[in-house]
Amino acid sequence: MLAAREKQNEWFHGHVNLVAAAVTLLGFLARLWMASGTFLNPDEALHFRLANQVSLALAYQQSLTAAHPPLLIFLLYFWRALGTSELWLRLPSVLAGAAFCWMFYKWLSQAGGSFAGFIGLLFVSFLPPVILIAAEVRQYALLLAFLASALYFLDEAFAKNSAGRMAAFSLCLYFAMLFHYSAFLFAAALGIYALIRIFAQRPPARLVATWAAGQLGGLALAFFFYKTHLSKLGVGDSRPALQGWMSEFYLHRSYFDRAHDNPLLFLVGHTFGVFQYFFGQLAMGDALGVVFFVAVVLLLRGKAFPNDRGNDQSDNRTSSWQLGVFLLLPFAIAGGVSLAHVYPYGGTRHVAFLIIPAVAGVSVAMACLAAGRWERGLAIAAFVLAVCIAFGKTRPPRMDRADQNRANMATAMEFVRQRIDPSEIIFTDYQTDLILGHDLCQQRPISFEAAPPGFEQFSCAGRRVVSADYKMAWMFWADNFPEDWRRFVQAYNLKPGDTVWIFQSGWGVKLPEDLRKHYAEFHDLHFDSFGANIKIFKMTVGQPMPVSVQQSGLISPP
Repeated sequence: MLAAREKQNEWFHGHVNLVAAAVTLLGFLARLWMASGTFLNPDEALHFRLANQVSLALAYQQSLTAAHPPLLIFLLYFWRALGTSELWLRLPSVLAGAAFCWMFYKWLSQAGGSFAGFIGLLFVSFLPPVILIAAEVRQYALLLAFLASALYFLDEAFAKNSAGRMAAFSLCLYFAMLFHYSAFLFAAALGIYALIRIFAQRPPARLVATWAAGQLGGLALAFFFYKTHLSKLGVGDSRPALQGWMSEFYLHRSYFDRAHDNPLLFLVGHTFGVFQYFFGQLAMGDALGVVFFVAVVLLLRGKAFPNDRGNDQSDNRTSSWQLGVFLLLPFAIAGGVSLAHVYPYGGTRHVAFLIIPAVAGVSVAMACLAAGRWERGLAIAAFVLAVCIAFGKTRPPRMDRADQNRANMATAMEFVRQRIDPSEIIFTDYQTDLILGHDLCQQRPISFEAAPPGFEQFSCAGRRVVSADYKMAWMFWADNFPEDWRRFVQAYNLKPGDTVWIFQSGWGVKLPEDLRKHYAEFHDLHFDSFGANIKIFKMTVGQPMPVSVQQSGLISPP
């Protein structure tokens, strides 16, 4: 029996790279399926709109209005020349998601052993929240691919005293910084980790000089972004530039509030929220959060050090305590900047870079628990994945896949062409403006027309679309709509009897239902629904309107 088990383990370790390649391919296919068949959500449509310009210079100017570095916008600017379908626009993220899976596996196999690396690969390949962030027009999959690559080359540089690999580390880190600002937080953790390795290992001066030069380049890049972008965000607004509306509404619970929060309880609760989000299931996330900290303690004490880290077992490899320190550093830095009210921390995609240490720690613990028996470790990992997939729940904002089906948007566009007269205005909130502009204009660059303050206006397919800008109404809900309607009618000097169509699409779309529920004036409101996330209804200027309940507080935003 023991001999058979040893033979199985030998087979696994001899073929682990081949099996890992097959798992990575399956992870790619899962992301490709997730990316297909659905229309863009508002954030995706915004990224494409910023890139969908007549010149690269204009695309760069538009990128400065977003709270992200410009590289995704540049990528989309050139990528759209080959196609503009939803799947094609998401393909860079899909490919980067698969690359992340492979590079994460390669790094963790070096640092934590091939068995831990394979368990980690299973998690990053098949956990639904990790798949989702690599199936959208967003920066996170590209960020993770370059961060995992940077980490791999950093460890390789120290293991082999290779200045070339150290240069590759810096280059990958720069690309990550160009895709998402959270890379600077991970870079800080890598900087501390590298200093620990330098003082413990005493590598050649050439290697240290290459690392130091790369760090100076990273600091220069940070200074450039601050001077040209971050310092200018939110100028003229009452809110801090690095927070914007997220800290006051969308992600306000992910920022430490010293008036209401205890620092220790905030850090503990939001750290477990990170694991709940990445694993997509509350109870399992809490349990694996505990497993992560157990793994860190064991690593710091040298009791969970793997013995299957490849052929090179030299002193230049990451030590157990160094790995434990590294796993803690990104969490400590992310929690610290959140306490300073600079960046959100908790169960949100904005801390996607924490996937790397979180999954790595859990995987090392499971490999240790399996005690060298790969069938036991794989059974544990399979059980965790099954629970997360079967009982997991995507966090808001979200749209169910059936409601986000591309056919629903196609039917809605046909409704616009057949039912809405070109002389009638379409009025939307800002998130709908992004989605509607993408589809009504058939992915062509949008030329905005002169509009009153607080509004945006464009015309496509013979229809005129007016939207509240993002400061006035990112989304219509029942308590703000009467006031938004009043401002719109006054701004455009509409006359009694004029017909206006309200088009709402995106997250949390329930305006017509809430209007009927809360206002007598709308009890007989008719609306057309194309899935749960596209609603269209007609209004007439001069019809009875309720007084806004913004002051009474009868209805709260979703």
